[in-house]
Amino acid sequence: MSISKHAGDAVQDHQHREKNALLPERAREALEELIARPLAPGLYLVATPIGNLGDISLRALAVLARADLIAAEDTRHSKKLLSHFNIQAKLAPYHEHNAARARPALIARLRAGDAVALISDAGTPLVSDPGYRLVREALDQGIMVTSIPGPSAPVAALTSSGLPTDTFLFAGFLPPKQGARRTRLLELAAMPATLLFFETAPRLAKSLADMAEILGAREAAVARELTKLHETVTRGRLDQLARELAQAETLKGELVVLVAPPFPASLDTSDETITAELKRSLKTQSFRDAVRDVTESLGVKRARVYELGFALNRKRD
Repeated sequence: MSISKHAGDAVQDHQHREKNALLPERAREALEELIARPLAPGLYLVATPIGNLGDISLRALAVLARADLIAAEDTRHSKKLLSHFNIQAKLAPYHEHNAARARPALIARLRAGDAVALISDAGTPLVSDPGYRLVREALDQGIMVTSIPGPSAPVAALTSSGLPTDTFLFAGFLPPKQGARRTRLLELAAMPATLLFFETAPRLAKSLADMAEILGAREAAVARELTKLHETVTRGRLDQLARELAQAETLKGELVVLVAPPFPASLDTSDETITAELKRSLKTQSFRDAVRDVTESLGVKRARVYELGFALNRKRD
């Protein structure tokens, strides 16, 4: 029985290796098939990796390889990506500082029948970059616009955050100055959706502190180095994250901050939810502070929280 089992395992292992050996070959064939097809004139919005080069799609590679021109946010950065995949292409810069000057030339190329690909430094074009106006003008002039979907930092962060995904709002970068930042947070405070922000490492601590004060003790997450070797998603309440990441100046690059929706008002909140929040708060706070925080964060009556907390303490005793 043992010999037969080992023989069967060996056969399965051999079949598994044979099947895996076919994968790269089939991927190469699929890419060749895509590249062999003519690329129709128009503007192509091509998503590129946000860190891991393996995340680029076959369709994205095929479009970049066939495009007459690639408009890139940073041509030096994009050359590294194209060089990695041995794509020889003509590049033109298109970013927030030259968009007004560069846009007419790109529209002229599109009107002449060229296929132009638009890429950002990382991720999906038009998410916090100047591509929106180019797309609008192309559509106004009857030019075909096609999105080649792929990596997106906000979506990657959202799906791994553990926060509600049924309704979410991407709010981009918050204003750098505290007054304007707090005003913007007040505008978003009642939004019944998970909030997604981009933030820079040097401003993270101050932004988290303002979020904790304006939005309350909501669940939140901070995602950084997404798809890279040292990817981390730090989860906790906003006030906890603000304390934990107070020295965020040591971090680098841009991050995604996610904040849970406001808690439903009193009667919609179950006793189990309140008790769970109390248990969490009592690990680090006094009974009085825990009751106050849960009351504020869940929007329920203090007397109800106090009663459940008292019952919880009785059970422990």
